[in-house]
Amino acid sequence: MRFSQRTGWNTEESELARAHRLRLQAGLPIDDLTASNPTRCGFSYPAGLLDALNDPRALDYDPQPKGLRIARQAVCEYYAGNGVVLDPDQLVLTTSTSEAYSFLFRLLCDPGSEIVIFQPGYPLFDFLAALDDVQLKPAPLIYENGWQIDFGGVRRAISDKTRAIVLVHPNNPTGHFTKPWEAGELARLCREFNLSLIVDEVFLDYGIGSAGSSFASGLEGVPVFVVSGLSKVAGLPQMKAAWIVATGPERDQALARLEIIADTFLSMNAPVQWALRTWFEQRGQIQEQIRTRVAANLASLDRRLSALPALQRLKVEAGWYPVLRIPAIEPDEHTVLALLEQGVWLHPGYFFGMPESGWLVMSLLPQEEEFSNGLGILINYFRKDQRSNTNEG
Repeated sequence: MRFSQRTGWNTEESELARAHRLRLQAGLPIDDLTASNPTRCGFSYPAGLLDALNDPRALDYDPQPKGLRIARQAVCEYYAGNGVVLDPDQLVLTTSTSEAYSFLFRLLCDPGSEIVIFQPGYPLFDFLAALDDVQLKPAPLIYENGWQIDFGGVRRAISDKTRAIVLVHPNNPTGHFTKPWEAGELARLCREFNLSLIVDEVFLDYGIGSAGSSFASGLEGVPVFVVSGLSKVAGLPQMKAAWIVATGPERDQALARLEIIADTFLSMNAPVQWALRTWFEQRGQIQEQIRTRVAANLASLDRRLSALPALQRLKVEAGWYPVLRIPAIEPDEHTVLALLEQGVWLHPGYFFGMPESGWLVMSLLPQEEEFSNGLGILINYFRKDQRSNTNEG
């Protein structure tokens, strides 16, 4: 059999994945500080949430490429609650933000076209780009008393093949909200180089201390495509509903083309579309639990780290992933493997495009007891490591 070059990935099990699997198979305990699935983190979902799937109107097959209007209207009502007025005709529903990205890459790119993305960032983009024959050009986020965009790096990443900039707002895993001045500079770059801006806002509702503003209201003179979905907004990743909001120049032409792309796949199912309004109305209950958990675990993390200056928790403005700066004395993979042997599981920083050593990424979603236990293992590991280095000195 001859396979496509675009699927020529390394499918061998990584050393980290193998070690994790073997520990699970051995029945040894693991405090999972990478947990990102809200349905498995002990949250209480609204009673009757699944009743919304029983709408008899779902028995009628009405293949609307952009999604049922009543479902798109429900998304508009969600944005109205955040002060953004949208028309349902601006929206295209998809089954996931991954599918939304794929639709947008097909809309904007030809094989070999380039997309600028920011690092640190989520590694899923590598796979999405490969499947759509798009090349990724990384631009750095830099940390100087908080994360910010390196616009010199953005300019260096742009070429005559560039079609769009992808912005995750707030970023995953840095939790960096794009500031108004950064949005203005991005708009200038997009106008200068005739680029579109794709903005992923899945974590927008999870500001820590303050809220961010949506790009769905648009930027002057810039084609902006905002993607988001139920996975984070309602804590329902299993319900497979997301959307694209289109604004800016040539919006109608873009939507006409997106409609044909969506019509080719018709991936949305009727029960979920009819249930959307109910799930949006119920989202507050799960969001409040998530925000409370994140705040409690973040406070616990800061208290425990205060006695260990070797570890630094970088500023985070939103989401549920803090980044830790650790002593860069060995590759992060070695550190993660050593911590796994002690019974706690974290992400190495390079998973998100950070340097090979000096960084760990953890989740704030685990239940408080598991988080506290795992954090204790982490603290003890670095405290012993610090003592060892002191004795050697």
